[in-house]
Amino acid sequence: MNIEPMGLRESKKQETRQLISDHATRLFIENGFESTTIAEIAAAARVAKKTVTNYFARKEDLAFDQQDEFVASLSRTVAGRAEGESALTALRREFLDGVERCDPVMGFSGEVFARMIADSPTLLARLRDLHDLREDALAGVLAAETGAAPDDITPRAVAAQLGGAHRILFQHILDLTLDGRSNERIAETVTVAAHRVFGLLEGSLADYAVK
Repeated sequence: MNIEPMGLRESKKQETRQLISDHATRLFIENGFESTTIAEIAAAARVAKKTVTNYFARKEDLAFDQQDEFVASLSRTVAGRAEGESALTALRREFLDGVERCDPVMGFSGEVFARMIADSPTLLARLRDLHDLREDALAGVLAAETGAAPDDITPRAVAAQLGGAHRILFQHILDLTLDGRSNERIAETVTVAAHRVFGLLEGSLADYAVK
């Protein structure tokens, strides 16, 4: 019996997933997210409708195909912070690094894609959900890293402030993108804004969750 190596199978699955996502994004941009159906996406990708839903549980997942990376980004940064680094310092450093490389997870999506999101109430609602999930994940890591008691509200409050800063800056990037600014100009503008936003949190969070 010819058994296909696991690595090859996983590679093919990733290729299929990416193919479906690419066709979905193209159709969303051409026809609008709300108007595009799963059946149309399946037909464009030449796969069964069931295959689409096996890879993507929600229609929104087809648009936000990096959502897992997005949700985990803040908590992973805090968990991996350097010795002597606070949660705030680590998150500010990682955000500024992401802006420098115009990371799509930070919101650098291009004007066409940003317009697709802005024109869809469903995608805007899902984006808010993803911000909430990201904040929840951050709160969990902060609680674990600081040894907070189960009834200690501090990690949740800190996560709300740090998550809120990222939410505001993400929206700022989206707005600038919709205004037709280039990634280079957006990065310049958002870098200044990030120093301002994170600086506002220094007084209360500079020494919180120092590794």
